[in-house]
Amino acid sequence: MYCVKCRQKRDADNAENVTMKNGKPAVKGKCSSCGTGMYKIGSHI
Repeated sequence: MYCVKCRQKRDADNAENVTMKNGKPAVKGKCSSCGTGMYKIGSHI
């Protein structure tokens, strides 16, 4: 996943699959380096 704060691809801690309101899949987690919330739309782990 891409971290906006670090401006790099990072591994996400506590990544979990979620479903958005419109029914599309997404992955939600926190950056392993800085702790910023990360979100990736359209995929699952």
